[in-house]
Amino acid sequence: MIRTRGLAMNYGRGPVLKGLDVAFDPGPIVGLIGPNGAGKSTLLRLLMGLMRPSAGTIELDGRAVHSFRRRALAQHMTLVPQDTQIGFAFRVEEIVAMGRNPHLGRFAVPGAADLALIRRAIAQTGIAALAERPIDTLSSGERQRAIIARAIAQETRILLLDEVTANLDLCHQVAMLELVRGLAHAGRLVIAAIHDLTLAARFCDRLILLADGGIRADGTPGEVLTEANLRRFFGVEARVEPHPDNGELQITALRAV
Repeated sequence: MIRTRGLAMNYGRGPVLKGLDVAFDPGPIVGLIGPNGAGKSTLLRLLMGLMRPSAGTIELDGRAVHSFRRRALAQHMTLVPQDTQIGFAFRVEEIVAMGRNPHLGRFAVPGAADLALIRRAIAQTGIAALAERPIDTLSSGERQRAIIARAIAQETRILLLDEVTANLDLCHQVAMLELVRGLAHAGRLVIAAIHDLTLAARFCDRLILLADGGIRADGTPGEVLTEANLRRFFGVEARVEPHPDNGELQITALRAV
């Protein structure tokens, strides 16, 4: 569905990404992991067409991402960034309803099907009690859930998530990732940059480890989250072992190296 060929991105200080060749297909949740500055957010923004690469190409269904008009591309994919600033005090329900804009004409209003999708997204993200609240009265975690609801209401085939659990408490981190996993297994392509490696191991089917401008590992959590990789790319001595109750990987950092 999405493929990069020779993808590179340079900033003033030098290359962030160098020659990435990678393909993404729907079904599994793909987690992007790596140390700070590895290029996870940059890759998501490139995939979304918000930045032009220094070299290489990005294709969606065989067509260059930058050949799409913005509205057309927004019908296929959406990005939930780390920090979202809303300039006006829209109500939460209005924010979520904005997810339907790419599918409506310029002066069209949401129809019954659109309203059903908006209500469902609000319910799925657990913000029904906040629907009438102005967005600027919410906590950072509540606001993040509203932005995720907007992305879900947009109902795109591809969902790009940039550290979306960072402002959420533990309960909502788990609930949100369970929701996202359900969307992926229902046929959407979900690519998520995730800071918490234990959450990445639990909820992602495929992990891509970015470091030093390239892909250093690509596979299942068990294949990628090795103690050797954690030492080499994250700079920590860590213990990686299955949880005694459910067998899922858990990572315990022991010391910096």
